[in-house]
Amino acid sequence: MDNSRPISSEEKKQAGALREAAETELRNILAWWMERMPDQESGGFYGRIDAGGQLHPRADKGVILNTRILWAFSAAARTTGLAEYAGMAERACRYILEHFLDRVHGGVFWMLDYRGAPVQPRKQVYAQAFAIYALAEYYALSGKQEALETAMELFLLIEKYSRDPEWGGYYEAFEKDWQPAADLRLSEKEPQAAKTMNTHLHILEAYTRLFEVDGNQAVGSALHGLANLMQRRFIDAERHSLHLFFSRKWERMSHEVSFGHDIEYSWLATEAAEILQDEALSSDVSRTAVHIAGAVLQQGVDADGALLNEAGPQGLTDTDKHWWPQAEAMVGFINAWQLSGEKRFLDATANCWSFIQTRIKDPKLGEWRWGVTRTGTPLPLQDIAGPWKAPYHNSRMCMEAIKRLAEY
Repeated sequence: MDNSRPISSEEKKQAGALREAAETELRNILAWWMERMPDQESGGFYGRIDAGGQLHPRADKGVILNTRILWAFSAAARTTGLAEYAGMAERACRYILEHFLDRVHGGVFWMLDYRGAPVQPRKQVYAQAFAIYALAEYYALSGKQEALETAMELFLLIEKYSRDPEWGGYYEAFEKDWQPAADLRLSEKEPQAAKTMNTHLHILEAYTRLFEVDGNQAVGSALHGLANLMQRRFIDAERHSLHLFFSRKWERMSHEVSFGHDIEYSWLATEAAEILQDEALSSDVSRTAVHIAGAVLQQGVDADGALLNEAGPQGLTDTDKHWWPQAEAMVGFINAWQLSGEKRFLDATANCWSFIQTRIKDPKLGEWRWGVTRTGTPLPLQDIAGPWKAPYHNSRMCMEAIKRLAEY
């Protein structure tokens, strides 16, 4: 916290209310997932519940959903000490190790069928990073060496196959045997980019947690290099935002701004620099984080407190309000308040929380909706649980708020 001025009684009251709300919301979110998502017939967790609350028991099971479930329940068990969360984490870890892990070529598969057989075996580096993140968190909870050893194996695979020794950074995707992939994209909306901000961001997140729980110097060295690379290659110093897509030689392939990813980077980069205990990097990243949060607040926050999706050089290009940018905005604005002492960031956090409660949380189903339009209409075709919708962004927001606002 910036000690240049005392924290007002109003700020203390705001911060305390946000912490208490986060404690309640964390319980609500995880109760919803424990009640509805465990697959008692085929093991692990179901692959999909649609926007209307209908379970699809034979839906495919995605690695992003499952690793995020593992991370969320592992972190929540550590935060709360509740055995029921630890049990869910153990269930998730066991399923990932038994079904998603490729015992022949290494790495984790992208997608399984509902019985647990691979249907999309490609090696998306984004997915390897989430597996590291989740397994490191589970190791922090359980102390089980298999989780740590598997996370380290995945780290070594990323460093062996994905790291570009000539131009720096990490390649996006590979076939199941780690040969170059024909299709690099995470989704059809993206260009065929060799290197993306999104994948680098989540490698940063994964390496940060792995280094924090184990202290392996090879991980620390890779993390340090990546943290500096992101500051150098991805940050637009004039716009205080991140570039999204690049060729192998760092030629820009997009001019869009993703407000959710910008604010998410601002606090994840701060955390990485702090864990590395590099004062120069921390100072640089802290300045960047506050600048990014200020730009997001000015350009990406709507009048109702919600974070909009995207903008381009000519202005807003996607005005929908998805669940995950709201969660990341709350953490990023709390982080910016702690770094700068500027009350506007705490106010923005409170305003965003009010929007989440009134528009994003589904009053009938209980979990957070995928999102709403700018006018507040729920997006009708997006899952409430599925390959990209998990208890990760929202539960992490709750746990970060509980930790960061513990003194209030």
